[in-house]
Amino acid sequence: MSEPESCLENLIAACLELDQEPAIETTLLIYPTAFVDFEDYLTFLDLANQLLHLQGYEGIYQLASFHPHYCFEGVEKDDASNYTNRSPFPMLHLLREASLEKAIASHGSTEGIPNRNVAFTREKGEAFFMDLLKNCLEEN
Repeated sequence: MSEPESCLENLIAACLELDQEPAIETTLLIYPTAFVDFEDYLTFLDLANQLLHLQGYEGIYQLASFHPHYCFEGVEKDDASNYTNRSPFPMLHLLREASLEKAIASHGSTEGIPNRNVAFTREKGEAFFMDLLKNCLEEN
């Protein structure tokens, strides 16, 4: 079995666990050795979203994506705004859509959150976030 296939099987296993355990709100699937190349990760992310759809999980779970080299389309690689989706390792954040809807209903409009996050990252600057990620990877 290939690494992407194994990772997709783990994604479905995580969905099944969420199906069985309603008290679990969210799951992180972290890939410390897989998808080092950002383009490979994007290909995997596309497959993961397709799999959720094919398995009938569309509207039940959704994926948020994070990668050490995350770069939004149309944004320069060194723009600090990319750090809103950067992480020490490639990962998928599996979320219950019902929980998201409930949070949005109780907190009001969330439309401004991405813009506030971008403003925050740009205010702090790329060097700040580079150091933060570096510190996450350093051994104690």
